[in-house]
Amino acid sequence: MKKIFIAMVLALLVSGCATQTFTINGGGNEEPDQQKMQSFFVYGIGQERELNAAEICGGADKVAKVEAHIRFIDGFLNAITWGIYTPHTAKVYCTE
Repeated sequence: MKKIFIAMVLALLVSGCATQTFTINGGGNEEPDQQKMQSFFVYGIGQERELNAAEICGGADKVAKVEAHIRFIDGFLNAITWGIYTPHTAKVYCTE
């Protein structure tokens, strides 16, 4: 049991957070207009999720920024399920 606990701690320490930011029409708001956790399974191999940012912001010209983010909690859930459940977080920022 001790070895499993040590392995889990090491997995958490080596797993990092990652963010991909796509700036479209400036910086936008400080807080995202929509933040959604997207579920993937088995490391997300061959899986896709779509989020219509233009629909969220009321038009493509009002989309300021889109982020694809792996937060700590996403990495934690990935680690404790041994990669079976691999969530990511998507954020959409709109212009004022």
